[in-house]
Amino acid sequence: GPSHLDTFDYKPKLQADAGQEIKQGNQYQGTGGKLLRSPWEFAQHGQNGLWISELLPNLAKHADKLCLMNGMHTDLPSHPHSFVKMHTGNSQFVRPSLGAWTLYGLGTESENLPGFIVLNPSSGNGGAQNYGSAFLPAIYQATPISGSSGQISNIANRRMSRERQRMQLDLIQGLNQGRLKQKQVDPNLESVIDSFELAFKMQTEVPQLMNVYKESSSVRRAYGIGSRSTDSFGKQCLLARRMAEAGVRFIELNSGGWDHHRGLKSGMERNCRAIDKPIAALLADLEKRDMLKDTLVMWGGEFGRTPHGESDDGRDHNNRGYTMWMAGGGVKGGMRYGQTDEYGFAAIDGRMHIHDWHATVLHLLGLNHKKLTFNYSGRDFR
Repeated sequence: GPSHLDTFDYKPKLQADAGQEIKQGNQYQGTGGKLLRSPWEFAQHGQNGLWISELLPNLAKHADKLCLMNGMHTDLPSHPHSFVKMHTGNSQFVRPSLGAWTLYGLGTESENLPGFIVLNPSSGNGGAQNYGSAFLPAIYQATPISGSSGQISNIANRRMSRERQRMQLDLIQGLNQGRLKQKQVDPNLESVIDSFELAFKMQTEVPQLMNVYKESSSVRRAYGIGSRSTDSFGKQCLLARRMAEAGVRFIELNSGGWDHHRGLKSGMERNCRAIDKPIAALLADLEKRDMLKDTLVMWGGEFGRTPHGESDDGRDHNNRGYTMWMAGGGVKGGMRYGQTDEYGFAAIDGRMHIHDWHATVLHLLGLNHKKLTFNYSGRDFR
């Protein structure tokens, strides 16, 4: 739940009326407390003058690449509900994640790597459900890589040579194929066969891919690798670029700790410092390599924050209005779509529900959200 009011949604009236009691009723029903101004200055950037906070000076240099969606909204101000909804579109039932649907619709570009990878995945707020394939074949679920080391557990078999592993796998795959021939149709068994083969191929491909120190020192510095505040997320961003180059279809990066019910100033400064330089470097690197036009970059959280303060130096959850942004991948940059009210509490124009965001993402990837379906238990799901 990163604060849109302190990053991408400048509200002069919030600054001017800070300290006043927020009015009850209308869109503010159920809220309370005094309006809390943003502690940071905003300035206009790029040819079209997008308002961006001083917290993100490096990203602001790429304003002409960004499309700010300031009219986002979702259903409930609850982390588990909104986190799962952002990933799967449904928080009541187990559904495939956006990454799984994308991989199912477009397929993979690499035979030796997973098509969907999640870096530093969250274990809470729905956990693996956010990256799972649900009723889609298991080959479409994400491969999680925890931490910033870029290493996958048990990727190497130190007890057996590669030749003996191949012999062992051929035996197992032969048994599985025989069983599949008897059953004729078994999506779970088919996924096991595919997953075993992929795991074997990953043993040689992954260690090279995950080694960011194969990049030049200047590239690593650009991403903030080696600096305490930016090292972790910088490695995620550089790994994401390397994965995209290698043909991984969908890559998710995670940066936690944005739930600033208190300590807004110190928390936002720390968190924005951690992501600002790495994201700017990623956008610049993709553009330099002529990849940005074919790579969709998206940023955001499960909801935003309230304009009124909490615990003197914090903001509460706010699902009624917040900001996400996109860049590359056919997106028109240097523009803002939608807006919230004068205090940034609720989306009032160009409102985009999280379902609309999903449909937009799929459209940009060349997929029709109404036609991308999977038949499960006698019903076509989408």
